[in-house]
Amino acid sequence: MAAGNLVRAVACGLVFLLAGCATRGPLLPQLTSETVPPRVELTTTPFFPQRDYQCGPAALATVLAASGVTVDPDALVPEVYLPGRQGSLQPELVAAARGRGRVPYILPPRAEVLVAQVAAGTPVLVMQKLGAGPWPGWHYAVLVGYDATADRVLLRSGTDERLELSAARFLTTWERAGRWAMVTLRPGQMPAAPDLARFMEAAAGLEAVGRLEEAGGAYEAAAREWPDEALPHLGLANLAYARGDLQGAERGFHAAIQIAPADVAARNNRAEVLLQLGCPASARKEIEAAQALAGDGPLAGAVAASASKIAADRRSDGKGCPTN
Repeated sequence: MAAGNLVRAVACGLVFLLAGCATRGPLLPQLTSETVPPRVELTTTPFFPQRDYQCGPAALATVLAASGVTVDPDALVPEVYLPGRQGSLQPELVAAARGRGRVPYILPPRAEVLVAQVAAGTPVLVMQKLGAGPWPGWHYAVLVGYDATADRVLLRSGTDERLELSAARFLTTWERAGRWAMVTLRPGQMPAAPDLARFMEAAAGLEAVGRLEEAGGAYEAAAREWPDEALPHLGLANLAYARGDLQGAERGFHAAIQIAPADVAARNNRAEVLLQLGCPASARKEIEAAQALAGDGPLAGAVAASASKIAADRRSDGKGCPTN
């Protein structure tokens, strides 16, 4: 998952803070704009002080609670804390967020994106490397504010409810940790400055673990955000099919095709659904278009298998079948 490819455990113990980059000049003024306030503090963000090395459960509980989830950090410990490593792994944090019906969206690794989330009212779970050498000081914290005029940021961090750091020091520790950051979104909520591929990956993760209702809310939000993209409609169509809603699946695949006529998978899947709806003539027309588009490409075999099955049914369409 982009910057989330890191799979190191994060230990949250004694660290040696880095000095920062004093020669770079003020940083936050460069990351704000006319549409982003110069100063924001999310004062209502909950605070869960970490215990021992358990910054992962505490930080995750913070962003989950801020998104409306009733959560106890102690309940998260068995899911995300690895005693043998005295820390947490990012995939476990993502899985725990999904398990509570939230969309764990991994942010693009750019500082201005962090600022945009906070400006939009969403606290950000960040990974930091606070130390160096044999004491790396891997740490999770939650970004809850910034002040561009003072070039400072505010964190819920460890046992500090309101840790203030220079922007240079914070960004240095974040960069050394691979620029990993995550927000936990309610289904239907969009992050600031959303990225289609990242958002759809996050939504698909919910679908993969059986959180179909939450995945559907995310896909619907994506369809509203990106009306000219076929991918959200494909997601909605697949969910409808999984629920046994063939009419909904057909509408979703058809909507995707209207946006992306050359989408072989959408045409193949629509043909399969049309056959199941008792519309074999319409299915034949659709699979022929899919075959022409597939050529000898990677989907050719799957399309050929669908075409063979559809060709065996020579009936005419029944009542209620689509005309296009």
